[in-house]
Amino acid sequence: MATKIFVNLPVQNLERSVSFFSKLGFTFNPQFTDENATCMVIGEDIYSMLLVEKFFQTFTSKKVCDAHKTTEVITTLSTESRDKVDELVEIAIKAGGKPTTKQDHGWMYERGFEDLDGHMWEILYMDENALIT
Repeated sequence: MATKIFVNLPVQNLERSVSFFSKLGFTFNPQFTDENATCMVIGEDIYSMLLVEKFFQTFTSKKVCDAHKTTEVITTLSTESRDKVDELVEIAIKAGGKPTTKQDHGWMYERGFEDLDGHMWEILYMDENALIT
């Protein structure tokens, strides 16, 4: 059995977050969706649980940070081309996200954005043929 990863993120408004990520082409598993949470399918074994902040808080005794003010993690997703990097980040910006980083190392290209709740995402393309083995 493959290891699956579930990235849990607090959100202010679940419906708004679903709309935002739907524009980027992500789908959601209805079996794990209710008024408190949804399971965003990122890949075959990669998911993000978008949890309403009050519900998210029930999983930790620590204070939930305001991702607009602090950064705990940057979630990076790879894609098949530089054009796809630009396409996804532009869609995110048009949907209300804020642009962050852009790095071009020739063989590796990435751009980033903040989602509606301030969580940081990077979209990455790596030319694996250029990697030194």
